Amino acid sequence: MAEKRDYYEVLGVSKNASADELKKAYHKLARKYHPDLNKNDPTAADKFKEVNEAYSVLSDPQKKAAYDQYGHAAFQNGGAGAGGAGNPFGGGFQGFGGFGGEGMDDIFNMFFGGAGRGGAGRRADNGPRQGTDLREDMPITFEEAAFGTEKKVRLNREEECETCHGSGAAPGSMPETCPDCHGTGEIRVTQNSLFGQVVNVRSCPKCHGTGKIVTNPCKDCHGTGRVKRRRILTVKIPAGVDNGSRLRVAGEGEAGLRGGRPGDLYVYLYVKPHAFFEREGTTVACEVPINIVQATLGAEVEVPTLYGKVKVRIPEGTQPNKVLRLKGKGIVSLRNGRKGDQMVRIKVVIPTGLSDAQKEALRKFAEAEGGSINPEEKSFWNKIKGLFK
Repeated sequence: MAEKRDYYEVLGVSKNASADELKKAYHKLARKYHPDLNKNDPTAADKFKEVNEAYSVLSDPQKKAAYDQYGHAAFQNGGAGAGGAGNPFGGGFQGFGGFGGEGMDDIFNMFFGGAGRGGAGRRADNGPRQGTDLREDMPITFEEAAFGTEKKVRLNREEECETCHGSGAAPGSMPETCPDCHGTGEIRVTQNSLFGQVVNVRSCPKCHGTGKIVTNPCKDCHGTGRVKRRRILTVKIPAGVDNGSRLRVAGEGEAGLRGGRPGDLYVYLYVKPHAFFEREGTTVACEVPINIVQATLGAEVEVPTLYGKVKVRIPEGTQPNKVLRLKGKGIVSLRNGRKGDQMVRIKVVIPTGLSDAQKEALRKFAEAEGGSINPEEKSFWNKIKGLFK
């Protein structure tokens, strides 16, 4: 029989290699020599076995210490150092034929996504499970978004059955342990392969992974533990929400499974456009029309706000599109509770359908201004003339 190679040589690492270095070397070589990836190489299986054997020893601190002191003799039944006075481990370690410990679990998870010898791997999901979240889209008005409100939400949702309290069993009875999986929720099938025993795990088909079966089902929920209910909830909408805001109502989703907490209700808000106001964050904007006389001579006009009408002084000589700020007339901030401002854009309306007397009055005004109604017109034409001198 050929002499075994040094385990450090097999993995290509030094005796001072860290656990991470050992694992990286092992994964690299396991991929390189795995028989499924090297079907045309008759030596791949032996190399793969050798790599796995080396890692199973060096990855375990106790086994590594024994190997560093006694070498391969530490894991032999009989022979030099095995069970002798100089070997504190007495008959050595059993079962290091290359298929045990962390190494095998790692390699099967890496290539097969399942379990190696010993049954490690995916377990059935038969514990408590949180209920499904629900979504409700809700349109609200501009004012409701600004000041907050309360709204009714109508839901059709799965709730815990009040008759059986979610067990699914009729009153006076209880779910029984599944005879096929013995309450584990999973079925294990052991297969022998070239690399030892492989355990495949799947959800139990009899109990659907719950570990329990209901032999006497509840008449109201038919053994599911949940029933469909129609509910009307009152949802409080805080002041300052905006279009697309999302509200979370904890615990108002569907009931959980096997004692799990219920899901949540998420309310998505859609703010209807306003006929007069526009919004950007906490700022409210509007446009107020005035006539040329008010713009020229100045005036006091009433301006609508979310909080009622206020009187605003229009300065003399106000130009079109001038913006006036009304402090504290905007929307409250959800973050700090402060109110934004309202921005008022002035729109100067040019009159149409003037009477003869009105037209004559405007002509006299123009003559008084030197033929121009607009004081800036002279300055404009003087600039133009200067360009062509």
